[in-house]
Amino acid sequence: MNTIFENSQVQNSSASVKTFFRSVYTYMFAALGISGLIAFRVGNDPALFTDYFISSTGGFNPLFYVVMFAPLGLSFVIQWGYDRLSMLSLTLLFVLYSGLMGLMLSSIFLVYDMQSIANTFFVTAGSFGGMAILGYTTKTDLSKLGSLLYMVLIGMIIASVVNVFVGSDSMGFIIACLGVFVFTGLTAYHMQKLKELAQNAQLNNEQKNKIALIGGLTLYVLFINLFLSLLRILGGRD
Repeated sequence: MNTIFENSQVQNSSASVKTFFRSVYTYMFAALGISGLIAFRVGNDPALFTDYFISSTGGFNPLFYVVMFAPLGLSFVIQWGYDRLSMLSLTLLFVLYSGLMGLMLSSIFLVYDMQSIANTFFVTAGSFGGMAILGYTTKTDLSKLGSLLYMVLIGMIIASVVNVFVGSDSMGFIIACLGVFVFTGLTAYHMQKLKELAQNAQLNNEQKNKIALIGGLTLYVLFINLFLSLLRILGGRD
């Protein structure tokens, strides 16, 4: 009888984990779809892009900078508001975040040719998928790796800010290469953490639903950043 009960618990746990990750990937693919459609629509219409983001003097208007930095603020609101916000509020913020990211990504269509964007997307999908499987299946604790990668990420962000003023192509290439290493590694790290959360029997359904949304957002952000890093390395400019 004990064996039957234990087997039942394992099956229930396995089904719960599958349901959790189904939700995580649903959120991730929904965000990619929203962002992709908006980016493609705006980026392939230079007149529309100009109306939205270019001022009469030829430079970027304030809306461009709002779109650029608003997703960062929204991501903090979503993660910090996990306990306070309802699932509906989190979902609406998630959709808004995806839309703003789409507007921000529209600029890549003005810089890189379509073939490069498509090829890089498939390379990103393969790399991301491989590291996600590794993170899910590995028995090795990736916590130390995650901490190290976040330290490298902070260094990358500082170097990127410096390079805005320096304008060094070599530095940009090095940052992009580091980005590929960092974002693939963080994909494996976060997959392992999400698996641990999915197996946590102390979390109720509402908590797991919220964590699935945040997990989908996290994987989406990692995918986008990996894509942009690879695009800087592999992309052919128009």
